[in-house]
Amino acid sequence: MSGISAATPPERLAGLLAPFGVSGRLERLGGTGETYRIVTDAREDYVLKVFDDSTPPGLLDAQDSLAAGVDAFAHPVQAPRCLRTADGAVEVAVSAADGRGHDGRNRRVRVYTFVPGTPWREAGPAGPSRLRKLGWLIGRLGQLARRSSAIPDVARRTHDWDLTAAAQHRRRVPFVPEARRRAILDRAFMAHAAVLPQLASMPHGFIHGDVNDENVLVEGHDIVGLIDFGDALANPIVCDLAIGLAYAMLGASDPLQTGAEVVAGYAGERPLSVDEARVLLPLVRGRLAVTVAMAAERRTIAPDHPTWFVTEPAAWRLLERLDEVEPARAGTRLAAPAGVDPFPERRWTTADLRARRDAHVSRALSVSYVEPLCIVRGNAQYLIGHEGRPYLDLVNNVCHVGHGHPRVVEAGQRQMAVLNTNTRYLSALLPAYAERLAATLPDGLDVCFFVNSGSEANELALRLAAAHTGRQDVIVGDAAYHGNTPRLIALSAYKFLGPGGSGRPEPWVHLAPTPDAYRGPRRGWSRDTGVGYGDDVGAVARACANAGTPVGAFLTESLPSCGGQIVPPPGYLETAFRHVRAAGGVCIVDEVQTGFGRVGPSFWGFALQDVVPDIVVLGKPIGNGHPIGAVVTTRAIAASFENGMEFFSSFGGNPVSCAMGLAVLDVVRDEALPERARDVGTRLLDGLRALMDAHPLVGDVRGEGLFIGVELVRDRSTLEPAGDEAGRLVNRLRARGLLLSTDGPHHNVIKIKPPMVLTPDDADLVVRVMEEELTAS
Repeated sequence: MSGISAATPPERLAGLLAPFGVSGRLERLGGTGETYRIVTDAREDYVLKVFDDSTPPGLLDAQDSLAAGVDAFAHPVQAPRCLRTADGAVEVAVSAADGRGHDGRNRRVRVYTFVPGTPWREAGPAGPSRLRKLGWLIGRLGQLARRSSAIPDVARRTHDWDLTAAAQHRRRVPFVPEARRRAILDRAFMAHAAVLPQLASMPHGFIHGDVNDENVLVEGHDIVGLIDFGDALANPIVCDLAIGLAYAMLGASDPLQTGAEVVAGYAGERPLSVDEARVLLPLVRGRLAVTVAMAAERRTIAPDHPTWFVTEPAAWRLLERLDEVEPARAGTRLAAPAGVDPFPERRWTTADLRARRDAHVSRALSVSYVEPLCIVRGNAQYLIGHEGRPYLDLVNNVCHVGHGHPRVVEAGQRQMAVLNTNTRYLSALLPAYAERLAATLPDGLDVCFFVNSGSEANELALRLAAAHTGRQDVIVGDAAYHGNTPRLIALSAYKFLGPGGSGRPEPWVHLAPTPDAYRGPRRGWSRDTGVGYGDDVGAVARACANAGTPVGAFLTESLPSCGGQIVPPPGYLETAFRHVRAAGGVCIVDEVQTGFGRVGPSFWGFALQDVVPDIVVLGKPIGNGHPIGAVVTTRAIAASFENGMEFFSSFGGNPVSCAMGLAVLDVVRDEALPERARDVGTRLLDGLRALMDAHPLVGDVRGEGLFIGVELVRDRSTLEPAGDEAGRLVNRLRARGLLLSTDGPHHNVIKIKPPMVLTPDDADLVVRVMEEELTAS
């Protein structure tokens, strides 16, 4: 033959049937590939499929083997069986003319038995018996996938309908014209993304991957066939159940009851774990979201296509209905026949929890948002509320490498089971962690002290400085926050100048202007501005000396956070450090909020200004939620502290903390998180800055990496702070599933400091939702 094109006429294919020992009339079948029914004069028809070189033969063999397994064990359910030629081959190769043909591709042909039956979609409403039979079939598929001795390497792939890769379709949400439906899609994709980390630890196998309402064949009240194994791939086994549920629930008067019947049949064949039950509804919503998102984009390409939009109306109706139900209640009802309760905390109420908290916990401990959240789980960049709803966490910089990162969790669990004790005993973990930590810092910062929090670390840093200089006076920024101990509150103008504070600094505390190039006394992004702010620190140091109380330390965040997510202009730290050191003081940089790659590959915030501190304070992210604080300093300063008084922290540097700290460093390195912070942060900053053109309320967008501030103002000329507006916007974004908060002296800066695993899709979502809420306000 001269070649087979993507639209080969049937008559050109007829000659390929002879090697398989069949003959008949070819009729083109629906779908995206070249598939033909071979209508014979005998009792049995066949199917001819044409494949191009983009489909590996090994993958086809694996799919055929899976179909054969179903056909063998799922009586009376049939699956297509691959025919062989007279010489035992499973396919016939067809060369394109001169190796090129219509599209330059060679092709191969396989022939299969034809499986008779009516597609589920055309078989009418399904009763409980047929629904349970569907569950039984999918359960048998799960057993088959689980029993496989090994997943074929060719099956470790992805494609457009891979349920674990649904996030690739979030970029299509803007094609949906209605704002209400876009919000529904956002919630569905978010629910799906929030359970992805859990899927990795669930049972995997070679699954069918497309148990939809065209591929399940029905006869009367029974299921008689399963066809089209072309989407088979290595995936969590529960994905087949979720896909089957998504299509079985389409058009049902009570979708959750319909789904529960399918689950009942499934559970009778393969037990459903609590974890699998918990992810079931998010996976169903994810499949539906992919369906309608792809349709929305395709509608802009070929709005009259005969098959692309067949499922879209029913999928939208089901998505809308599921969106109206509290996820935990819907998920519990769906999983009930499996005998598991995936959301026991759904019975809690925020009102009851708040009342119990207020009865025994001081109200000085605040609660976020007008409508408080009860968070019960965390996965990567998501927090899950007790009602089962996920929230994109954009402000929790404590869980640096993501909530519940499995490597960090495993390291802590493993070491806790072996030993956890204090540092008076020698341990290989303590020096190993100290060596790894010091290796991330400039030469000369070699000596580590370990405590339990950033506050303890800042306290220790001040003790080190005082021991080295013999001085107690400290210079800090006029909007700084460094911790919650009495001494650190006295050093934190953010606190003592705010509500409930004394309104003035202690005599040993000296304030220098925050290096705010947008709102501060020196404005404009330039080296001159930075040097000017550094000179302000020098002026304070000289005033201290003239008053007979020379400065012992300058304590600063490399990028002031509570001060309003400030990025100091170039030259600031270099100039400030020079003045302080000339006055005999030491320079302490608080990296609790900004270290460990948050600002990008420079790894430390102070490195952006090309300086080396005398003391570095660490906390929050270095333990990913485990309480670790650290101070790293020079040998000379450490030697000054060795004056005979022992330093000891009962839990600081314990083996569990060191094991988890090492795991965090491993994850930061292995997952290239500083590079991700740079790339995703740039994408987010660019998107947020674009909002300024249409929204005068956005006065400034600033940041480095994934340390970002959005300052809202009522007037760009006077810079009148829009604190109330910022608070309202944060609460509206919380209702859309985005968790943010405000900061700065006027509480008009929306701060963004998410876990470092934030994705480009997450960044796009933040920008789009913020734009929608700014437009609606």
